[in-house]
Amino acid sequence: MNALMLASDITRRPVVTLGGEAVAQVKDVVFDGHAGQVSGFTLSGRGLFSGPLRQALPWEAVTSLGPHAVMIRDETAFESRDEVADSAEAAHGNVLGARVLTDTGTDLGHVTDVVIEVTTAQALVAGYEITPAKALSHHGRTAFIPLVRTIAVSGEALVVPAAVAEFMTGDLPSLEKAIPEFRSRMSGREA
Repeated sequence: MNALMLASDITRRPVVTLGGEAVAQVKDVVFDGHAGQVSGFTLSGRGLFSGPLRQALPWEAVTSLGPHAVMIRDETAFESRDEVADSAEAAHGNVLGARVLTDTGTDLGHVTDVVIEVTTAQALVAGYEITPAKALSHHGRTAFIPLVRTIAVSGEALVVPAAVAEFMTGDLPSLEKAIPEFRSRMSGREA
């Protein structure tokens, strides 16, 4: 089963054991920018005044990521926050606010969220929610762009293939349909 979801929709989702006990909630999604996938989650405690936990949840320990909860076998799945978060941060996993430029120099806008494609085996970065640039027809509305692989990522800009602009959509269901067509078109172009 594949499903697209926004990274921001995963935050605050409860982390529940297969025994039914809610043991934490997702504080942030941790990305491995080089691998283009989710490497895990930082956690906070359950309840109104709960703060961040020193432990984190690596993706390998997630048994499923559903629309209402992140499921794990039990609390032994947690690891040190440093082991989950620091390696991804070193790989420049934070792209929120980054400018999106095509390889032909067109400004597509700024990243406002990350679209994650969740399968039974992994959670991959499938695209971005962006605030489109003023020059685009989508200006003023949220837009979504597919991603096979970024050409370059820095602290300021993502450089994507120019064909991304042709597959820009206005909602997630449309993006889900556009991704296979975009990937088919791009196959053979990216090394």
